[in-house]
Amino acid sequence: MPNTSPVLDDAAILRSLTETATRQARVPVGFLAAITKDLGGRELTEMAELRDAGALGFTDDGRPVVSAGVLRKALQYQRLCGGVLALHEEDPDLSRDGAMHEGAVSARLGIAGIPSLSESTMVARDVALAAYEGARVHFQHFSCVESVEALAQAKQGGARVSAEVCPHHLTLTDEEVRTLDSRFKMNPPLRSETDRQALIAALRSGVIDCVATDHAPHASHEKEVPFEEAPMGTTGLETAFAALHTELVRTGELELETVVERMTEGAALFGLPVPQIVPGEPANLCLIDLDERFEVGADGYASRSANCCFHGRMLQGRVLLTLAAGMVAFRARILAEAPAVR
Repeated sequence: MPNTSPVLDDAAILRSLTETATRQARVPVGFLAAITKDLGGRELTEMAELRDAGALGFTDDGRPVVSAGVLRKALQYQRLCGGVLALHEEDPDLSRDGAMHEGAVSARLGIAGIPSLSESTMVARDVALAAYEGARVHFQHFSCVESVEALAQAKQGGARVSAEVCPHHLTLTDEEVRTLDSRFKMNPPLRSETDRQALIAALRSGVIDCVATDHAPHASHEKEVPFEEAPMGTTGLETAFAALHTELVRTGELELETVVERMTEGAALFGLPVPQIVPGEPANLCLIDLDERFEVGADGYASRSANCCFHGRMLQGRVLLTLAAGMVAFRARILAEAPAVR
C-alpha cells in the first residue's frame, strides 16, 4: 500500500521498494501506487510511468478519492495504462469524527457513529463511474449490506468491478465495542448483525470476490488510550484463516472450499498468479491442523504489533507451515523444535 513515508507516488520510489522486496521479502510482494500525489486527492500521479515500473494498480489506501471529477480522470487513465483502481469508500462529510458504527450501540455508549451510508453512497457513485468509463475497479473492505446491493447490481449490469471483505467484518459486530477495547476500532467499523450476514451471503455467492485482512499494525502505546482517541486498525494476517474456519466453517455458514478459494483467488484480481499445486512449480502451500485449538496471543505474535481484534479468543485451525514461492515463509514453533525424521 502507498501510505508510507515517503508516499509511493513516484516511479523511482517504486523501483527502490521492488528491489528491496526482491532481496528481503520472504513472500511474493506486489505494490499498489497512489492514485493522487501525496494521497492528497487532488492531482493524479503519473500512473503510466508507475505501471511501467511495476505497479499492480493504484489506491489512496485508507483515504477516499472524494472528488468525482478526479476519480473520473483516474478511471480514464487506468483504462489506458492498465492495472486496477482499489478504492477505500468513505464520504468524510458523513463519517466526520465517528469512532464506531452508527446505531443502537453507539447511541448507548455516547460515541460518535459512522453511518453505513458514508460507505455505500460512495460505492453507488463509483460503480456508476466505473461502468460509464469501462474501467477496472476493486472495492476495499466492504462492511455493509447497502454496499453489497450496489455491487451486485453493478455486476449484473456488466461493470468491471470486484470487492473484498475482511475476517473481522465477517465474524464480529459492533456489539464487541461495548467493551471499549480499542482493538475493535477500525475503519470501516464493525457493523450490525444484518450487515455481517449480508457479507457472508455475498462471499458465499461470489458477489464479494475475495477475503483481505486489511492488516493494520499499531504500537501498543497508540492503542492503549481511550477508545475515541485510539487510531483505526487491527492486525489480521496471523488469524485470518483460523477466525473464518472457527466462526463460519465449523458453524456451517461457509464451506471450507469456499473459504480457501476466496482467500487465494483474489490474487488474480491484481494480475498475480493464483497459487496452484503443480509438479515442478514453486510451492505455494499452507499446512494447517484443522483440529488444533489455540488462544490468540497466548504465545505472542509474529507481527511486531499485538492489536489483534481476536486477541484472547479460542480459535480452531492452526497454520503450521507456509511455503511461499518455494521457500519456507513461516514454521510454527512445534515444527521448528521437532527432531528431523530420518
